[in-house]
Amino acid sequence: MVYLGGHPPPSPQEGKKHFQKYMEWPHSLGDAAISPANPLKNTHSIHSDSTVTPGGTTTMSGFTILEAESMEAALEVAKTCPFLDVGGSHEVSELIQKPG
Repeated sequence: MVYLGGHPPPSPQEGKKHFQKYMEWPHSLGDAAISPANPLKNTHSIHSDSTVTPGGTTTMSGFTILEAESMEAALEVAKTCPFLDVGGSHEVSELIQKPG
């Protein structure tokens, strides 16, 4: 589950309230949250000509790895994430395990 976009809460008080809600969310998932709430920062892009520029080409700001029985189950979990409360969105993908 990838985190996209979002807006900071409008006040420090709202920020604390949202952060608390967000920190409680992975705990509510139990064992399904394999690697919850991995924020990304200091993104750089490496282009096909090997040049490097600061910043990303997407609004991806983090990810969570979930274990779910199906894509539908993973989507239902993603719908409960408090990141949606701050205008963010998610992309949910299946992680393919490589052999070996």
